[in-house]
Amino acid sequence: MPRSVSYALTLFAILSLLALATDSVLAREANCSGSDHLTVQTSTGTYTGLIDPKFPKTRQFRAIPFAKPPVLSRRWLPPQKLSSPPSEYHYATRFPPSCPQFVTAVTSLWNQNLTKGNLIYNGHQNDSSGLVGEATSEDCLYLAIWTPTAAPNATLPVLFFMTGGGFEIGGVDIPWQLPTSWVERSQSHIVVTINYRLSIFGFPNARGLADGDQNIGILDQRVALEWVRDNIAAFGGDPNRITHWGQSAGSIAADFHAYAFYQDPIAQAYFLQSGSALISSPSEDLMHSNFSFVARHVGCEAPCGGDEDGTAELDCMRRVPFAQIVNFIGQYGDQGSTPALSFGVIADDRIVFHDYKGRSEAGQIARVPFIISTAANEFSSLVPYPVNNLTAGPYQPAVTARDIALGVCPTLNATVYRNRMGEGVPVFRFQHAGTFPNLNYFKWLGAYHASDLPMVFGTYGLLDGIANTTSFEVEVSQSMQDHILAFVKDPFNGPQKTMGWEPLVASDPHGGDLIRFGADGKVSQHVDGVDVDGACLGLGEYNPFP
Repeated sequence: MPRSVSYALTLFAILSLLALATDSVLAREANCSGSDHLTVQTSTGTYTGLIDPKFPKTRQFRAIPFAKPPVLSRRWLPPQKLSSPPSEYHYATRFPPSCPQFVTAVTSLWNQNLTKGNLIYNGHQNDSSGLVGEATSEDCLYLAIWTPTAAPNATLPVLFFMTGGGFEIGGVDIPWQLPTSWVERSQSHIVVTINYRLSIFGFPNARGLADGDQNIGILDQRVALEWVRDNIAAFGGDPNRITHWGQSAGSIAADFHAYAFYQDPIAQAYFLQSGSALISSPSEDLMHSNFSFVARHVGCEAPCGGDEDGTAELDCMRRVPFAQIVNFIGQYGDQGSTPALSFGVIADDRIVFHDYKGRSEAGQIARVPFIISTAANEFSSLVPYPVNNLTAGPYQPAVTARDIALGVCPTLNATVYRNRMGEGVPVFRFQHAGTFPNLNYFKWLGAYHASDLPMVFGTYGLLDGIANTTSFEVEVSQSMQDHILAFVKDPFNGPQKTMGWEPLVASDPHGGDLIRFGADGKVSQHVDGVDVDGACLGLGEYNPFP
């Protein structure tokens, strides 16, 4: 073959391969910027998400930063807003690492197979490793967004969710709390979930910090909410239709926001799921002894009694690897050592308050609608796990007493205080009372704390290894979702018009309208509020197994 012909053929082959490669790149770019709208520009960067073939109508943006990484000199500082240019490009196709947290080795309901999927993704470690979470990082201030594929130019309502976990554990990457199937089903709302700093990294109570900078985890949440307000329109969301939602500690925190930012809540409504500010127990460690105790044990003790203002202690602690700090605190606790260490919210009367009763009576609460919900037997999963008595379970009268004192009565009081604010603050109430084979291998659990999470998120199928999902369970889940969405879409009138669900007015002789899900073989039923709240009013006994 002549050299010229050979050269021409080789050149043609190379050009053909380049053309194919170019076509492949263009195809990927079309997939990112075409009809699926997988690339979105925000004020802090441009992000490409993904579509899971199992959920073809839902776009997922799994990791979008909302603040600068709180590392090195920024450890234990309030979150700092991003200054990235909108043109800076990122993939948002993998879930972010969770914030630093300890994976306890102590046996509990949560690290057994029954609740598999209710803890953060932990890499190659198991759920009772007794070590810092393998897939955790200080660079953790990210949020995730789920939005319908057909919504790039829509103005959909937004659910802004904050995970529970006692301000010690939690994050975005928790299988029970991924709303993909719910968004796929509804195609009419957006869900955002967030990470925020936890334990000593979120609530340090350190001498070297200003009093207003101790509740850093709550400040993280506020900055994330502000980012959503400023950017959710690019994802098809309406910044004026955000419902602030939390579960357990996340619910308590959402209520903190309703008080701390009552004049500018950002949210159009709140959904408090198993928790309110009225059950919070802010730290009274005025000597900052917990932080200093940890500092001494990781080599940061001030010599000769110096460092009265804690500046040197804080500077030294910023140089200690986060895993060393987390492992010391966690393993100390697992061993049952004393004095016990705790790192939770601090009453600073700026973000977290000493007197919620007084603020409630003064009407210093966001004047927007609320959903407040409980589970019928909350505390069966929160008392020590009865490893030696799994058939009979814990002593139920003690569990019921906690259900009433820490669940029912604070919820009633939260309702009463909002009722007093007038028609502008309707309160819709529901109780999760359903028990299902894959969630209730032990009958004594009843409708336990967090068992309503897979019902709301539609993730009950993750527990099919325990028992198969039932059709009744699916009906209850979808009914619960539909009631919540009616509120999210129109928190003032939607529940009444769409679902026949009236606000609960505690002054009603019967306690007002309350929806009960999953009891007596009924998907949902209207019951008098006094059926649940009456035990707090001297009107009958509380039934944790309705």
